[in-house]
Amino acid sequence: MPSQRQRAVFIAIAVLVVAWIAAITGYVIARNSRMTADKLRAYAQSVDLNKVSGDARAKAIRELADKLNRLSPEERRKARMARVWQQWFGAMTEDEKGTFIELTMPTGFRQMLASFEELPQEKRRRAIDDATKRLKEAQGEMKDAGEAPSDATTNAPPVLSEELQQKITKIGLKSFYSESSAQTKAEMAPLLEELQRTMESGRLFRGGR
Repeated sequence: MPSQRQRAVFIAIAVLVVAWIAAITGYVIARNSRMTADKLRAYAQSVDLNKVSGDARAKAIRELADKLNRLSPEERRKARMARVWQQWFGAMTEDEKGTFIELTMPTGFRQMLASFEELPQEKRRRAIDDATKRLKEAQGEMKDAGEAPSDATTNAPPVLSEELQQKITKIGLKSFYSESSAQTKAEMAPLLEELQRTMESGRLFRGGR
């Protein structure tokens, strides 16, 4: 018969094996439950919003918003730039578009708009330039990885014209955003979220470009 010491060793090994199995199981579950831009795209493509109405339609829009909100910052940027829900947005009413934008507005977004409003014009310009540059870099990375949208004209990330940059710099992003249509807000979402990340990172206030 095994000695008391041997039994203790067996028990310790059994505990380690159980813990290892639990850790692996937890990792697999977490990995499979993690929302990605590809999963969001698959959901968007699985539902034809034109064929849904009433409560089911409202529920579908909220589910799409919930899936977008569960994305990591990197996956959210990818989904925004690819506009994986573009077909949905085209089928939404103005009220539904407004609801979707409100549901998917990042935490602290309104505070960012207010903070941007308080910046001097030069820092506003720097913030926009930095955010635009990083979006272009991300677009290039997506293209290199074969993840760029197939329709470059429709789905390319927004690049502000010089005229629009000057307008935002002068009147402030908060004022511009409040006056924009739901469609414009959706199209600018990748840039606005990148701008928020730029400001929250503190890069804007450390000097240099």
